[in-house]
Amino acid sequence: MADRTTAVVAGPDGRGLGEELAALGVEIARVDGLVTASKLEDAGIADADLFVLTDIEEATGIPVARELNPGVQIVTYASRSLPEFVATVADIAVDPDLLGPETVAEELLAGDDAGDAEPPDAKSADDESKP
Repeated sequence: MADRTTAVVAGPDGRGLGEELAALGVEIARVDGLVTASKLEDAGIADADLFVLTDIEEATGIPVARELNPGVQIVTYASRSLPEFVATVADIAVDPDLLGPETVAEELLAGDDAGDAEPPDAKSADDESKP
């Protein structure tokens, strides 16, 4: 994966989750209309960190995205529930009526920094050599 987080956003994004992710430095590629393997490939799904689906009618794109990139984090941002056949494939399902796009974008990226922080009581090698 590249240094910059990338996301493929599929479906209408009337709530602006793609814009919120972009405002936080995420590189966004969009898929309009049917979510097909060729459209996902053209959008760069193979190297994407996130696949965001906003149209549950296009839920068949979820297993396709997973097949093209087994490591992609799959997020649905829609009011309707996922069909049963893809519910276990998606990593996160968020109802936009419960969480706004700003919060979702921040939370999706919060995990990127979590591994970089040193615990507050951690000592560096330099600290241990001092009397």
